[in-house]
Amino acid sequence: MTLDLSAVVLPDRFPVSAFLDDVCAAERAGVRTVWTYDHLTWPLLADGPWFGAVPLLAAAAVRTERVRLGTLVASPNFRHPVPFAKELMTLDQLSGGRLEVGVGAGTEGPDARVLGDEPLSRAQRADRFDEWLSMLDRLLREPVATIDGTWFTAVDAHQLPGCVQQPRVPFTVAATGPRAMALAARHGSAWVTYGPYGADVGSDEWFAAVADQSRRLTEALAQVGRERAEVRRTVLLGLEVRWPFESRERYLDTLGRLTDLGVGEVGVHWPRPDGRGVPASAMSFVADAHGL
Repeated sequence: MTLDLSAVVLPDRFPVSAFLDDVCAAERAGVRTVWTYDHLTWPLLADGPWFGAVPLLAAAAVRTERVRLGTLVASPNFRHPVPFAKELMTLDQLSGGRLEVGVGAGTEGPDARVLGDEPLSRAQRADRFDEWLSMLDRLLREPVATIDGTWFTAVDAHQLPGCVQQPRVPFTVAATGPRAMALAARHGSAWVTYGPYGADVGSDEWFAAVADQSRRLTEALAQVGRERAEVRRTVLLGLEVRWPFESRERYLDTLGRLTDLGVGEVGVHWPRPDGRGVPASAMSFVADAHGL
């Protein structure tokens, strides 16, 4: 099995045309999906420009023809499900049904504080994510919905003409903990993980963590009566992760070990001027390894 390749193009490219150039280059290279981060700021790149994911994806939708486009990941930290559902439906229409919606619970980082809200515990964030994702699911499926929740409310929320993709746009759920895994099993068309995050994590530790996470996803799927193959498994190689790209052989070994874990798609950060992400010199063997 040849694993699909997806690419992350960060929303910090300046001018904005540089972002679109990278998206178009990734499409020409043959990647399945181009993702961009849906944050208001990002601590690792906090000192430079940072644009909004939704307008960037809208521009990319009209500049591309084939590649799928998505958020990685949207969260309830600053996204209310009612206006966000409208934006997602519109993006799916603009792209002709090529939208992927990556979602997650959100961290306690800057996006959680920017609106002046009180900090939430991990359990509270999990409760909020459960309600947010369930509401987003209904809003994107139903022409008109009224939903009274603990965290969010929708009153006669209209969603016309609806998504191109039916019954709604697919969700890729970021999950490592048990409650998020249960949501991925219930709502997800796909699951995404970084594995253990950090440049100092060794490869053996990284593979062991991904294997454990994948096993727990399989268990969560079984609990809701879904087959293992019903949810696509995507592994994202972090911005600072370098070891898979040390050589063609190392990258092929990485893909082989991920294939054994049931992973169907590998995400990389598109080569950047600052040298982070996939080294430009490695892109030829990365693309070749995925049959592109």
